[in-house]
Amino acid sequence: MKRFAYGHATHPQWGMAAALVLAQLRGQMALPDYVKNPTLALLYITDHYAGAAQDILAHLRTELPEVTDWAGTVGVGVAANNAEYFDEPALVLMLCELPTDQYRVFSGIAPLGIGFEAHTALVHADSDTPELTELITEMAERTDSGYLFGGLAASRSQTVQFAVGGDGFMRGQGLSSGVFHGGLSGVAFGRDIQLVSRVTQGCLPISPARTVTKADRNVALELDSQPALDVLLRDLNVSLDQPEPAMQALRATLVGLMRPEPTSGARTDATAISRTGNFGNDVIVRHLIGLDPMRSGVAVADMVEEGMQLAFCQRNVQAARADLMRICAEIREELEPEEASLETATAMGLGLAGEQAQSAPHPARHIAGAVYVSCSGRGGPHFGGPSAELQIVRRALGDVPLVGFFAGGEIARHHIYGYTGVLTVFTGE
Repeated sequence: MKRFAYGHATHPQWGMAAALVLAQLRGQMALPDYVKNPTLALLYITDHYAGAAQDILAHLRTELPEVTDWAGTVGVGVAANNAEYFDEPALVLMLCELPTDQYRVFSGIAPLGIGFEAHTALVHADSDTPELTELITEMAERTDSGYLFGGLAASRSQTVQFAVGGDGFMRGQGLSSGVFHGGLSGVAFGRDIQLVSRVTQGCLPISPARTVTKADRNVALELDSQPALDVLLRDLNVSLDQPEPAMQALRATLVGLMRPEPTSGARTDATAISRTGNFGNDVIVRHLIGLDPMRSGVAVADMVEEGMQLAFCQRNVQAARADLMRICAEIREELEPEEASLETATAMGLGLAGEQAQSAPHPARHIAGAVYVSCSGRGGPHFGGPSAELQIVRRALGDVPLVGFFAGGEIARHHIYGYTGVLTVFTGE
C-alpha cells in the first residue's frame, strides 16, 4: 500500500488554506512512493471554518474530482504530522487509495447497509445526539471486530460532519450537500484494510479502584460498602470543615469508571489500574460534578451502576506523555519485523543520529497513513508546548502521513472516552 498524501495549513481565508493544502497534496502525489489514484479523503477543519464548511467541501471536490468519497468533521483544533492548530483557522486533508469494495462512507441519510460486511469503522459523531452511547454501541455491534475509532465533533459555533459516498444515496433518501449536523457519520472498513489502533489515557489514578456497592443514577453512594463521600475526602486528604483547600482539590479531581464484563461480574483492581499504576484501556474518565452531603454521595457526569469499578484521578502531564509513548512503541513493535536487515535498519534511521533518526520515514513499519483523535483538553500546553503531543508521535513513528482533530470525546471500541488519545495507523506491504 502506497503512502497516503496529506496536507495542512492555516490562513484567515479558507480559500488560501485550501490552496496551500492542495499544493502539498499534488507535490506528494508526484513522488513515486505516494498514492496516484486516491479514492477516499479525510477532511478535518477547525471551528473557525465551520460556517464555510459547505463551500470548503464543494471547492475541494471540484479540485479533486478523482476522489469519490469524503469523510470528516470539525474540531477546536486539528492535527497533522508534527503540527497542531489550536484556536486558529486551519484545515488538514489526507487522500487514501483504498479498494472501493473494502470501505463504505455512511451517514444519517446513507446508513451502513447490509450489503457491506464491516470489520471496523472510523466514526464521527455529534455530542448532542440523543442516546449517543447506545448508537455507538449499536454501530460497534455491526462490525465484525466490534472496534470503532474516532471522536465527537467539537466546535464553539456550528458542529458539522462531512460524508460523501461515491455510490450515491439510496432512492427516497433525497440529495445531500455532504455536510451534516447531528447523528453519526464516518467510514466503515472491510477485513482487508489492515489497521492497528491504540488508546492512550491522560489521567493518573490517585486512589485504588473500588467497587460501587450502592448508586442512584449518576450518584455513587457507597464504595466498597463505605460512604462514597467519606472515601473521596479521605483519598484527597481534605475536610469539608476547611472548604477552600477542599474545593481546590475537588476541582482538580476526576473519576475513572469501568463497567463490569456482562459474563464475569466486577473486575479486580489490577484490571482497572495497570501494574504501572496507570489506567487500563477500559477505564472511562468523567468529571466529578458535585457532592451529596445528605446521602454522603459523589455525583459523576455519567451513569453509575452497582458493580462498576471506580477510582479517583487527576490529569497528569508526565503520565500522559509516558502513556502516549507507550502506545506508539506498541504500534511500532507490532509492525516492525523481529530482526531488521542492514538495509532496512538504515532506512529506519538506526544508522542516523539525533533528530534525523527520529524523523526517518521507517519504511519497514509499512504505515500508509494514520489518524489521531485527541481530547481538546490534552493538546498544546498540556504536553509542555505547542505541537508537543504530535511531536511525540512523530519521534516514535517517523514522518508518516497523519491527520486528525481535537475532539469533545474520543471513540474507541464501543466507548466514548475523555482526556484520551486514539491513534490508528493504516498498514500494508
